Amino acid sequence: QVTLVESGGGLVQAGGSLRLSCAASGRTFSSYVMGWFRQAPGKEREFVAAIRRSGDKTYYLDYADSVKGRFTISRDNAQNTVYLQMNRLKPEDTAVYYCAVTGASATFPPRPDECDYWGQGTQVAVSS
Repeated sequence: QVTLVESGGGLVQAGGSLRLSCAASGRTFSSYVMGWFRQAPGKEREFVAAIRRSGDKTYYLDYADSVKGRFTISRDNAQNTVYLQMNRLKPEDTAVYYCAVTGASATFPPRPDECDYWGQGTQVAVSS
């Protein structure tokens, strides 16, 4: 049984910061792509950030254009956890944020339909 549990969401004023965490259990995901997606009311789920490990110490990162320079994704393989540091938040960042793990053959960055496992989501609300 694979489980992803997000935490760290909340309400913050524009310009503020939040750090999301996603703890994975049931399998070691060190060689898989882990990513963050978000879904705002009335909109489709969209890619936010992804991280892929290559070899022992090399990681590839990718970000949606809308969050580049503001968000940072990282992972702790020993803790089987992925993080999303969100700085300079904007009202348009308001959404439910989901972490996900892709299958072995997923593209990079992954599409939502390529993700095999999803967390339950954590709400991020940014007030103006």
